Amino acid sequence: MKKLVLLLALTLLTLGGLRPALAQCVMCKSQVEAARAEKDDYNVDGLNKGIVYMMTVPYLLMGAVGFFWYRRTHPKPSKK
Repeated sequence: MKKLVLLLALTLLTLGGLRPALAQCVMCKSQVEAARAEKDDYNVDGLNKGIVYMMTVPYLLMGAVGFFWYRRTHPKPSKK
């Protein structure tokens, strides 16, 4: 029961703290602002999606390494 309450509390805290991510570094943001000054209809959706995409790759790689490390260090019990 304590694990369920802890998991629920952690989930609520995590989801409660989410807000739309503006995943732009300072250099990207300054370039976008300069481009917007030149063009009024400059679209930044592709830039944000590209930055988020590049950000997910390291997390996927770390997750895969962790998964295989766990499987290697915790072998399945052999049936006799």
